[in-house]
Amino acid sequence: MGVFDRFRKGLGASRKNLVQRMGELFTGSEEYSPEVFESLEELLIEADLGVDLSLRIAEDVERKLRKERVSGDDLDAVLGLMRETVEGELAGLEGEAPATGEPHVILLVGVNGVGKTTSAAKLARRYQAEGKSVLLAAADTFRAAAVEQLGVWAERLGCDIVKHEMGSDPSAVIFDALAAGKARGRDVIIVDTAGRLHNKRNLMEELGKMRRVCERELPGSPHEVLLVLDANTGQNGIQQARVFKEATDLTGLVLAKLDGTARGGIVMAIGRELGVPVRYVGLGEGLEDLEPFEPRLFAEALLARE
Repeated sequence: MGVFDRFRKGLGASRKNLVQRMGELFTGSEEYSPEVFESLEELLIEADLGVDLSLRIAEDVERKLRKERVSGDDLDAVLGLMRETVEGELAGLEGEAPATGEPHVILLVGVNGVGKTTSAAKLARRYQAEGKSVLLAAADTFRAAAVEQLGVWAERLGCDIVKHEMGSDPSAVIFDALAAGKARGRDVIIVDTAGRLHNKRNLMEELGKMRRVCERELPGSPHEVLLVLDANTGQNGIQQARVFKEATDLTGLVLAKLDGTARGGIVMAIGRELGVPVRYVGLGEGLEDLEPFEPRLFAEALLARE
C-alpha cells in the first residue's frame, strides 16, 4: 500500500469529518445560498488551507456547481468538482530533482522534531533503490541523539556516514562529507542539518556558511535544499517556511508525518504562498514511507468518501 493510500486511510476522523460536514452543508441545496459557500470556506480554513486559498477554492467550486447545475444531494459529484479544483490549485507544485553532476548534494533543513533525520534515511533508501550510492552527513552536531539516530540508519542501509563529535562545527562535517563523497565516488550526499530556530540571524549565518562550504568544495552545490515540515504543525508551518526561505534558497518541501491527525491542507497553503515545489510526502517510520508528491493522488486522498 502506497503512501497516498495510507494517507487516505489514515486521515480517518479528520477526513470523515470534513467530507461529512460537506455532505451536511450541500445536501438539499438546489439554489445555493451565499451562506453555503461561506460555511465551505470555514471548513477549508479548518483543514489548514489558509484564508486566501480557502476563499479561492470556495469561489471556484461555487462557479462550477452553478454552471453545471449540480444538486447538493449528489455528494459524489460535489466532491468530484472539489477534487478537480484542489488538484488544479496543486498543479505545478510537484517538482522533479534537478539533473546535476556527481555527487548530488542535498541539504535537509527544518526545525527540531519535524522528522529530518528519518527523512534523510528514507531519501537515501529511495536513491539506493535507483541504484545510486549514498553518503549521509550528520551535520546536526548540537543533538547527540540526531547523530546516533543517523548512524543507526546508515548501518541499516549499508551506506557511508560522516560524523564528528557533538558540538563540532556543522560546516566542518559538510567539508569532510564532500571530500569523502568525491574520493569514494558516491552519487548522492544527504546532509542532516540542525533545526534550531531560536534566532533567525544565527540560523541564516549558519546555513549561509554551510552553503559557502558546499559551493567552494563542489561548485554548483548544494543542488537541493529541502525543507522538512511536520504535516501536523498546521499554519505554524507557514511561518517556519518563511524563515527558512529567508535563510537559504529552498528548492523544495518534504511533508513528513502525514498520519491520521494531519489534515494535509498545509501543503497547499505553503506551496502556493512561497512558490516552492513539494518534492516528497511521507508518513510513518518505515524506510519505504516516502513518495514523490502527486497532486491528483493527494486531492483524492484528502476528499475521499471512504
